[in-house]
Amino acid sequence: MLDSLISQMEKEKQPDEIVTTGVLESLQNFIRKCIVAVLSYGPMPRHIAFIMDGNRRYAKSRSIKEGAGHRVGFSALMASLLYCYEMGVKYITVYAFSIDNFKRDPTEVQTLMELMEEKINELLENRNVINKVNCKINFWGNLGMLSEPVRLAAQKLMASTAGNAGLVLSVCMPYNSTSEIANAVNELCAERRDMMQREHAGSSNGRAAGSGAHSDISVADLDRHMYTAGCPDPDIVIRTSGETRLSNFLLWQTTFSHLQNPEPLWPEFSWRHLVWAILQYQRVYPYIEQNRIQAKKQL
Repeated sequence: MLDSLISQMEKEKQPDEIVTTGVLESLQNFIRKCIVAVLSYGPMPRHIAFIMDGNRRYAKSRSIKEGAGHRVGFSALMASLLYCYEMGVKYITVYAFSIDNFKRDPTEVQTLMELMEEKINELLENRNVINKVNCKINFWGNLGMLSEPVRLAAQKLMASTAGNAGLVLSVCMPYNSTSEIANAVNELCAERRDMMQREHAGSSNGRAAGSGAHSDISVADLDRHMYTAGCPDPDIVIRTSGETRLSNFLLWQTTFSHLQNPEPLWPEFSWRHLVWAILQYQRVYPYIEQNRIQAKKQL
């Protein structure tokens, strides 16, 4: 009888609880919009890059399986995507899997590959977040190193979002910066070799030979062959968990990026951490912009 009475009382409270929750959510959304409006009076980043560090430590600290830490990390990524969209950030780049990660225990690598395939397929099937931000998704790296199911899923997701014109999410996997630079050099050398062969063929057919102006290689030439071609350099690079290393991530593109190392592990990264990151960026923006202008004058 007592249990029945308590159950009835709990049911009677539910409508009030629903109303209270709704009011709190509305208030929270209003406060967030106000904070974003205030932030927008200062310089806002167009491109934020994340080194999503701390998934394994998060799992270990909570005595859960390592794969569970990465699952929570994926949820943090989707939340951060929406936060950045709210703040008008156009480009998001994340370091999801380094080429060096293949040196880890094969069982762990296989678990991560399976998780990647699962989450990419989830994005293909449930497009709520993608549609909300009209997201275009890129995968940057040596895709040939991925298992075939992961590679095919990634290519399918890229193709299905290629026409979207909203937020651009670039997922670096498997990636490192030295590999990207080497790939760009190889592509540029192949391009120049083809140009020289065509010019040589033209001179053999009686046309004037090229002047040899193509022999010089510029920074802009290499930029065209980077994975990031067409994307502005990151304004902010955030590595969670307090680590201060770039770990071979976007070394070519981060000369004038503001590097930040917040203490929270990646699954713990939240909206307030992103707000603080933008405030820090705005504080140092004049100094960064001055250095960028001086560097352009020296070119």
